[in-house]
Amino acid sequence: MTVIDEMGKASAKAQNLPAPITSASRMQTNRHVLYILMDHDVKGSGKGAVIGFLKVGYKKLFVLDRHGAHNEVEPLCVLDFYIHESLQRHGYGKELFQHMLQSERVEPHQLAVDRPSEKLLCFLRKHYNLKETISQVNNFVIFEGFFANQHAPVRKLLPKRPEEEIKPYSLTDREYKKQKS
Repeated sequence: MTVIDEMGKASAKAQNLPAPITSASRMQTNRHVLYILMDHDVKGSGKGAVIGFLKVGYKKLFVLDRHGAHNEVEPLCVLDFYIHESLQRHGYGKELFQHMLQSERVEPHQLAVDRPSEKLLCFLRKHYNLKETISQVNNFVIFEGFFANQHAPVRKLLPKRPEEEIKPYSLTDREYKKQKS
């Protein structure tokens, strides 16, 4: 079991989740980014100790704006955030979150947050003045201002092609196309 697995288990326990949502194997199979905050000065460990982590990634979401209109977007999402219980309320969470915001070049109100705990909502309210949420039907939370500068953190989705008649694609079609090119 890796340090990432251990921290994922601790995060799940802290959030009362039935299973971890962050693990080394999941990190290998998706395109999420894991920011890890380390204390390199821990005596006796040789390698230092992990203080906490923040996992972010782009997700395709259908979200409602203040007027109830549906929007298909792909924003940067906060997927998991954990600071070891013994080190909370020491400024490490803010340090880690601020580093992610700078690295990703995004403002806090432009993020979508997956199933935020009450602790995370309080953290965002205290440090980033994110108070007004826009209710969603999925498990994500977005904040007032999410749609203000949507172009910055949101990947543009390609427009859907017009629906055409589905044409059969036989083996002879494939062979012909290979020979032609």
